[in-house]
This record gives sequence, structure tokens and C-alpha cells, in this order.
Amino acid sequence: MKYTYDFLKDMPKTDLHLHLDGSLRVESLIDMAKKINIELPSYDPQGLKDTVFKDKYQNLGEYLKGFKYTCDVLRDLENLERASYELAIDNQNEDVNYIEVRFAPQLLMNPAKNIGMKEILHRVNDGLLRAKKEYNQKKDKGLEFDYGIICCAMRMFNEKFSPYYSDIFKLMPNQKPAYVISNTAMELTTGAIKLRDEEGLPIVGIDLAGEEAGYPAVNFKDSYELAHRNFLNKTVHAGEAYGAESIFQAITDCYADRIGHGYSLFDSELIVHPKIKDKKKYIQNLASFIADKRITIEVCLTSNLQTNPDLKDIKDHHFKDMLENRMATTICTDNRLVSNTTVTDEYKLATDNFDIPVKILKDIVAYGFKKSFHSGSYVEKREYAKRAMNYFDEVAKKHNISL
Repeated sequence: MKYTYDFLKDMPKTDLHLHLDGSLRVESLIDMAKKINIELPSYDPQGLKDTVFKDKYQNLGEYLKGFKYTCDVLRDLENLERASYELAIDNQNEDVNYIEVRFAPQLLMNPAKNIGMKEILHRVNDGLLRAKKEYNQKKDKGLEFDYGIICCAMRMFNEKFSPYYSDIFKLMPNQKPAYVISNTAMELTTGAIKLRDEEGLPIVGIDLAGEEAGYPAVNFKDSYELAHRNFLNKTVHAGEAYGAESIFQAITDCYADRIGHGYSLFDSELIVHPKIKDKKKYIQNLASFIADKRITIEVCLTSNLQTNPDLKDIKDHHFKDMLENRMATTICTDNRLVSNTTVTDEYKLATDNFDIPVKILKDIVAYGFKKSFHSGSYVEKREYAKRAMNYFDEVAKKHNISL
């Protein structure tokens, strides 16, 4: 079933897979770069879109190139707070009522300037909180706005990724890169828990991002066990560029509550373990397990279309298999700037190309609220989700959509 853009824009929404450093306003990126003398390929918005932030990329590597420029400007604390504030505003303007902003603090830390994890997370929260307070004071809002922060560990990095990572390798000159990476993830998780518990920051989860193939989730088991023991929610980028085995590892080794992307779950040719003889049966069992446990897939349609050269038509996206298997899914942007998209655009892309009757659409919206890592108690999250669904019904009625 197809829906009008106005209805999809008006209905309450969430974005649970939203990278801060991939979601700046292009005009703000240029302004921020000029402020701190960061060199860009172009200082014209269209010029940047033509050279860096394109509609179509050759591969994931080209897609990720733009993050060099966004991370460069976000190592300035004023820029970081501004970007966080504007990201919240941009979501509010299209009735995205709840967002979970994720990023890797260690990519932005600069020990030489005494900019550490604490300073960075406080500045991000300052920007988001200001936008939240301004929005929730409005009398004409349909549903209040809220947010959480997710800290990302990197599956792989080297000393060129950031000043912090450079220092880490210098401090551990004789250690293997895998050990350094795992140790750094543990430091991130420990810091996230401390800042949540002692400083009251709404850090609601951890994530594992970056290059997937060759850097298995099991390398980060200790970090995720620590999060698990301290009631910190867990999501993992898995099945974006590697197959079902990666998703299995995310669930079994990292206790994943949600899966970022999950695109390759149904690609049997990506299964490589020699002990898995019946690949189709393995996928069937894994998909059934994920569906039964309501482990939610954070679906990012445009991003997958841009980073997977073999995916020529969005109708071939495995979102259709997720729907057929009755899996819990929620629609996300991944990166508003890098993918040149919005949450409303993603819902429009989904509903125009897949069979999504209004009951299923409401379920997808509901999963965004119910499976969020909301920082309140379970009762508070449930009440918030209930208000969102009541508001969905009001918007549907306004647009003459029968429930």
C-alpha cells in the first residue's frame, strides 16, 4: 500500500540507527570547517554533494570517505554541540519524536587539547537537551520529543583514525592491533557506564561499528558482557557487509538486543563456515529465532542501496524477506547527510516498494518506540509508546486512512 508523503511526515516516528557524524547539515559542515580552518574539497553545498556526499557510491569505502570531513569538524566542542542541536531540530521538523544518536567518542577525542570522552558526551547531550526542552515547551506539538545516546566502539581502526587512536598505539607499541582494538572497546564501555551512572547522561546503549568482515564480534565479547551485566543496552552493526554468521555472533557473543542493518541475513552465499552444510536451513533457523525473540532489525534502505553495488533495485532488498518472516523491523536513516535522506523519505521508499498495509506500518512504527533503548523505566517507555500509537491513530484519521 502506498501512502502520501504528508501522512508519513505527520505520523509519529523514531530513528534508532542515526550516526551523528554522518548527519550534519551540509551548510553547517562548511561553516564549521571555515571556523576552525578545516580544508574541504568544496565550500559550496552542491559542490560537496557532487564530490563527497553523492546519491550513489561505488562501494562502502567510498561511502565512508565523507566521515573524514565530518569528524574533523566535530573535534571542536562548539561544533559538536551545534551539530547535535541541529540534528534534533531536523528530526523534530518531520515529526520524528524519538531518536537515538550514535557515534564513536574516541574518534573525536583529542588528548592534546584535553578533550576526552566526558567532555564530548556532555556537549552532545547539551545540544540534544536544549532542542528537547524547546520542542516540548510548544503547545501545538503532537507528541513530546525525547532521545538517547549510543556509544560506538570500532571493529577496526589504526593510528590515522584520530589523535586518540594514534596515542593508544603509541602506548601499546608491542601489542597486536586486535588486542589494542578490544582493549579500547572495553575502555569505551567502562566510560559509558560511568558517565551514565555518575553524571546522569542518557547513554542508553553501546554499538559496534566499522569494517565487519575480518573483525568478528567475538573479539568484543568482554566489552558486551560488561554492558550486559550493567544493564546497558546493546546493538551491533551486523549483516551490512558480511552474512548470517556475523548476525549470529552479534546475538550469541554480544547479547545484541537489536541488529544494525541485518541486510545480508538471507544471503546464503556469504556463509563460509565449513560446518554449516545446509546454508538455507541455517538462515531459516536464525531468521525464525530472531523473529521469535523480537530482536529488532534497524533497517536502512537507502544506505544499503548506496553501499551494495549488487543491489540494483530497492525491490530486491531483503526487507521483503524480513517482512515475510514477520521479523521486528524499524525504519532508520543511518546517515542523513551521507545518504541524503530523512526518516520520512525512508518510509516513503519502503511503502512505495513493498507491500505494507496500514496494520504492518503501524507495527513498524510501534517497534521503533517499543524496542527503543529509552532511558526511562519500562513503565515510562511503555506509556510513551502508547501515546505514540494513539497519536498515530489520530494522524491516520486526519488523513482518511482506515485502521
